[in-house]
Amino acid sequence: MNQPARRTTFDRMSSTRALGRAAGGFTLIETSLALVIIGVGVLAFIEAQNSFIKNNAWSSEAATATLLATEIRELSRKLPRHDPVTGLWLQGTGGAAVLNGWGPDAGETIVDDFDDIDDFDGVRFGTDGDLPGPINAFGEVVPAMDADGNVVNGKDGQPLPLLGWSQTVLVEKVDPFDFSTVRPDKYSEPASGSFPGRKVDEYPLRVTVIVEFQGPNDAAAREVTRVVWVVP
Repeated sequence: MNQPARRTTFDRMSSTRALGRAAGGFTLIETSLALVIIGVGVLAFIEAQNSFIKNNAWSSEAATATLLATEIRELSRKLPRHDPVTGLWLQGTGGAAVLNGWGPDAGETIVDDFDDIDDFDGVRFGTDGDLPGPINAFGEVVPAMDADGNVVNGKDGQPLPLLGWSQTVLVEKVDPFDFSTVRPDKYSEPASGSFPGRKVDEYPLRVTVIVEFQGPNDAAAREVTRVVWVVP
């Protein structure tokens, strides 16, 4: 009959060390490596979350800016290029001629008074502007809204303007055959040959609305968008 092999002292010591390693868990190197892997994963998650928040904020700002610019366009769509009563005309001749009728006329102090497109040239609605906030297509100041879509009122019970936003309007006279060429406000062309000439009020107008935003932590306002169109 075969006798079972006897375990030597060396075999017993090896088994003890193996059991000790199994019962002891991870080694220091394994633990460090696991922490590095987990740390990289957490950092990647945080970076992705920050990127999502920034993109979402930019998307919201771009949508708001485009809406505010479109409001000015809608407001001016029904208006003629120049004053329907006084028009646009030159007083005097040559280089000393003075342009009359460009910009707000006497007594036109509020948006409701603006009756032509050139009245808006250089006007700013919002911070440090002609009105405390941006306006809508009805010429009304856009109110601030809370997260639930309710109008925010001030201490006097009146709606607060949409803070941080502004609309700046530029109106330029452009060449009828090249809208990228800007002409001086009092520019006109005399008759020549078969060309009957072009009066000072017979040029297309290029309107530019620049929408800026300055957040509570921003040192200065920054342009978010600009919308340009031509009134022939």
